[in-house]
Amino acid sequence: MNQDIERILFTEEALRHRVGQLGAQITTDYAGKRPVLASVLRGSYIFMADLTRAIDLPITVDFMSVSSYGSGTVSSGQVEIKKDLSDSIEGRDLILVEDILDSGNTLHYLRTVLQARKPASIRICTLLDKPDRRSQPITADYVGFTIPDVFIVGYGLDYDERYRNLPYVGMLKPSIYAES
Repeated sequence: MNQDIERILFTEEALRHRVGQLGAQITTDYAGKRPVLASVLRGSYIFMADLTRAIDLPITVDFMSVSSYGSGTVSSGQVEIKKDLSDSIEGRDLILVEDILDSGNTLHYLRTVLQARKPASIRICTLLDKPDRRSQPITADYVGFTIPDVFIVGYGLDYDERYRNLPYVGMLKPSIYAES
């Protein structure tokens, strides 16, 4: 798998450091509260696990599975909830945890759907922000790293269900995804 990576953007150490900073900021911002962190599966599962360990608060975790990509490299624009939250968020502070904020279609849709459930607040925490691809008016409250418009994998992010287990975030060689 490593041979398919053009270059490493964020090493294991850089990821660990930045996730620690995000956890500390969330701990400060939610002092005295018990937020719900909702991971948008599948790409954010590694980030979510590390982030929850970096937050020094009594938190609750939940998971959603949403699809908007299929097996391609560009969002289809159609968002489908495949697995919804297990618990009510009414009156709770919700932090949506996402791997990457790209077009914004998924998070814009989710924020609209979840706002109707009357949480006390909704904030977005994303590991990676790709603002050059944004087609929806949405920003994250917590951002790990801002990246250019390149196709990345690793640390939970995939291409066609591969590369999620790489311990770093790297640029996938264009020749790999040009093959499909």
